[in-house]
Amino acid sequence: MLDPFWVLVAVIVLALAFDFTNGWHDTANAIATVVGTRTLSPGMAIAMAAVLNLVGAFFSTEVAKTIGKDIVDPNGITQIVLISALLAVITWNVVTVLMGLPTSSSHALIGSLVGAALAFKGPEVLQVKGIITILIALLVSPVLGGLLGFALMKVIRKFFQNTPGSKVKRIFRPFQILSSAFMAFSHGASDAQKAMGIITLALVTAGYQQEMKVPFWVVVAAGTAMALGTAMGGRKIIHTIGSRLSRLEAPQGFAAETGAALLLTTVAKIGIPVSTTHTITGSIIGVGSAERVRSVRWTVATKIVYAWILTLPGTALMGFLFYLVLRFLEN
Repeated sequence: MLDPFWVLVAVIVLALAFDFTNGWHDTANAIATVVGTRTLSPGMAIAMAAVLNLVGAFFSTEVAKTIGKDIVDPNGITQIVLISALLAVITWNVVTVLMGLPTSSSHALIGSLVGAALAFKGPEVLQVKGIITILIALLVSPVLGGLLGFALMKVIRKFFQNTPGSKVKRIFRPFQILSSAFMAFSHGASDAQKAMGIITLALVTAGYQQEMKVPFWVVVAAGTAMALGTAMGGRKIIHTIGSRLSRLEAPQGFAAETGAALLLTTVAKIGIPVSTTHTITGSIIGVGSAERVRSVRWTVATKIVYAWILTLPGTALMGFLFYLVLRFLEN
């Protein structure tokens, strides 16, 4: 018989490992455009993003509460279900970051958790209404990010239409550093909460607390794990988003990051878990389309969309299989 305390410790360690891989995987979300435009070197951009990811983790815990109670019934699952889900999402994150694919850690976490829960007890432990709401938000976020990026780029072009292009680039270089910093903060505010939600869910499931309230030490631990992962820098994904997806200059990078960050901080405060990867990618495509549709490399965008489509069923299957392997630990 496994000691419940050490099983809980395993869940916490794996949740922080997931947060680390999330930061490693999603470094590009905050800095791809500022690196792609050569406004900052990769090293300087990664250091800035790591610090601001940690700061952003203290912004809100509303998303963590949603993750903890609106995907599965906290009283209907076990710690082994959580371990199975975390092993699945960590595996997915590591494989996709090594491949340079900017997939969604949010999608991956939801898919893994649903798959493991289904293997444990079937649909009865799923919070169907909450899952549908989250999925709608995840699908809508890249569209809204694209619209915001498109609108901001149009405003910039209108305002600076009589200014030489070289001067516009010089004007926006310092502004793009600020927008990249804002994006890094918003990434910490949004994504660090996902590990917080899993750890809090584990504490409730294990009976250590009764309500879905995130302890302060969990906020500190999750923020630190994400910051350390971000410091690793997923350079292949940075290249995919910052250079291969669309040709960006400082004004375009500013518009993309500002649009995405505004959306992410808003939904983080409300408590809606969305994908930072999808949001910034949608924003970059929106900015590229505002310039001219052909400035977006649609073959790269198509590959990214295929990866997005595969994430939910792929991670759900992995979560399901991991639980089938580990279910003997329930006894």
